[in-house]
Amino acid sequence: MTRHDVVVVGGRVAGAATALLLARAGLRVMVIDRSVERDTVSTHALMRAGVLQLARWGLLDDVVTAGTPVVHRSWFHYPDHEALPVDIRPSLGVEGLYAPRRVVLDPLLLEAAQAAGADLGLGHSVTGLFHDRGGRVSGVVMRGPDGRERRVNATLVVGADGLRSVVADAVDAPVEEQGRHASGILYRYLDGVPADGYEWFYGDTAAAGLIPTNDGLTCAFVSSTPVRVRALRAQGFTTAFAQLARAAHPHPALSEPLADRLRAGRTSGVDRGWAGSPALTRVPHGPGWALVGDAGHFKDPITAHGITDALRDAELLVDAILSFTSGLQAEQDAMEVYHRTRNQLSRRLLDVTERVAAYDWTAPTVRTLLREVSASMAQEIEHITDRLSLPQRAPLPLHPAGAPHPMETSS
Repeated sequence: MTRHDVVVVGGRVAGAATALLLARAGLRVMVIDRSVERDTVSTHALMRAGVLQLARWGLLDDVVTAGTPVVHRSWFHYPDHEALPVDIRPSLGVEGLYAPRRVVLDPLLLEAAQAAGADLGLGHSVTGLFHDRGGRVSGVVMRGPDGRERRVNATLVVGADGLRSVVADAVDAPVEEQGRHASGILYRYLDGVPADGYEWFYGDTAAAGLIPTNDGLTCAFVSSTPVRVRALRAQGFTTAFAQLARAAHPHPALSEPLADRLRAGRTSGVDRGWAGSPALTRVPHGPGWALVGDAGHFKDPITAHGITDALRDAELLVDAILSFTSGLQAEQDAMEVYHRTRNQLSRRLLDVTERVAAYDWTAPTVRTLLREVSASMAQEIEHITDRLSLPQRAPLPLHPAGAPHPMETSS
């Protein structure tokens, strides 16, 4: 049986990006996922740091070719009638922002990982992990479509399988921080509802967004506290959607009411909802395992930063793995750098997202909170732009038959 250096559980953004970068560096990687050919609840909105990473990895042109429109402006509609536009200027060779649908972005990343040499175990699910005699995780048990199980050996198992991670549960990953607030969200895709870039609305204990995405569609979402959304859902999805849209944009000044704009559109696809879950940050590594994406760090989607977080943390984790496989650091030290850097880059935005997700703002307080959201991204963008001058990592040297691979000799 072939031994993989890394098995990545989960083939969405975080997992596919991790596999892509590891495979490009010459490691033997396998990705396991039930399916990535389906949509998932997502705002789709990439922030500047995420767009820069896709461009650096050579994938942004593919996102554009898939028909993802460029975003040149964000609008902020406040409870006191003001509508404030913020222009998004070209920077560092990137024209603007993008919001690809997940049925575009996830397979694109996964195909790039496969092209770089990663093995794909699609249509399979991971049912458990197994350990060596010293207690280190040494592989996964995966079940195929036929119900048969087999063991896949790996020197490192990466859980990129979301908030309810099988890997995190199997290793009992410690929780560092648990949030208190959450958003209940309803969203749908609409045809015939053009958006002037990203449009964000903040109203009476409710928020909403219009996000231009692929196929000429606009992803429209409304949100509030889980209790409020659950109560309104009892009246039916469409009624709840309309009521929250009115609450999120109660006093339009420079445009027609959001609820009227949404009503004029034609729904495309299936309506979806998210019941809400408080923020969760886990310790992201241990003997033979690591976590990335929502499996390791989840924040409420109200600040639309999840995909950007996933891309950032994938590269941070790969940095750590390559650091100890190359002998620059011991494994524990390298993983602690990943852990510490992830937390440093996440802390400020996590704190302000928690306050936005309380839905207790006023017009002045939400302005202050959103300025903090913008400021909190500065450190992350600086971290990403500092990497733009760095060359892509060269592949690890090929190893002659019988020679140990770095992943098998690292401490």
